Amino acid sequence: MTRGARRLDFASHVKAQLRTLKSRLERRNAVIETVRDANATLDPQKVGAWLVRQADEWIHAPCWAVVAPDVNGQLTVIADKGLVPAFQPGVARVADWVMIEGQELMAADLSRDRRIEGQGLGTVIAFPLVCRSHTAGALIGLDPLPSAAAPSLGAAVLSLLRLLLEPAAIALDNALSVQKAEALSVTDDLTGLSNSRYLNLVLRREEKRSVRSARPLSVLFIDMDGFKEVNTHHGHLAGSKALVEVAAVIRSCARETDVVARFGGDEFSVILPDTGREGAVFVAERICARIRAFRFLEPDGLAVRLTASVGVATLPEVTVSAEELLRAADRAMYRVKDRGKNGIHVAEKGS
Repeated sequence: MTRGARRLDFASHVKAQLRTLKSRLERRNAVIETVRDANATLDPQKVGAWLVRQADEWIHAPCWAVVAPDVNGQLTVIADKGLVPAFQPGVARVADWVMIEGQELMAADLSRDRRIEGQGLGTVIAFPLVCRSHTAGALIGLDPLPSAAAPSLGAAVLSLLRLLLEPAAIALDNALSVQKAEALSVTDDLTGLSNSRYLNLVLRREEKRSVRSARPLSVLFIDMDGFKEVNTHHGHLAGSKALVEVAAVIRSCARETDVVARFGGDEFSVILPDTGREGAVFVAERICARIRAFRFLEPDGLAVRLTASVGVATLPEVTVSAEELLRAADRAMYRVKDRGKNGIHVAEKGS
């Protein structure tokens, strides 16, 4: 080869390298730009949906899912594409494995993979979303049909995907942290019910909705009768355990759309949207009956019997103000106390 030919060959090689570097730089910049989109939101579901879209653009799999812990620490699918409900338990199991192990998983047929037995999901690729010193969640792609060999993504695709995953994990972790902080700010630490702050927020919102839709809104105010005796005779730790059990009993009497809150101490409240006087009385009587029948602190070798006094107030029968509605239910509860406790009283207009 002549010196001129060698120079030409070297120049061609340099140009090819520059084209490759330019292509990589463009792809890297595209990744950075898309990561900015993810960091623009503090909603875990939106971050998850963004990550699913990005992964699906690069690797076309029939199903994609992002799994992350909810505010209670339970793994849940926060975003997906094409994931049928039957696959969700298996996907959660895969996510649990990659999050604990901190390793990527690529399996041709998961039902034959000894690392995660008994999960017939077919072909699976899974990546832990590692953020700082912990794992925020997992990205999982799957094909329900098994393949002959484990999926091979290629070094270039893997490199880009890994470049995406780290900042995506940070965005997801930030969103989950905000979600948890928001949940804690409106949640009672002891019982896990809503707290009085959230109760007031929801009550004002439901008042507006009730007026706008001309639908009734009811509130229950519940006070446990003689609960101080539990603390006196069995100690404050037992009293706290009993309050947790009381909360569970009340929650079991409510619908998913109702808001059950611990107002403070041994006082609770229930917001009943779209519920008139008759329906509210039914729920109040059910709460009283279940509390009477329940044996509290049985796991501690006790069988404490308790009762409750419940006040009922309904909008617009009693008032048109959310704040006054709660006060009316509170006053109605004290009417029960005055009569000897263990029952319900329905507030009347002007009472």
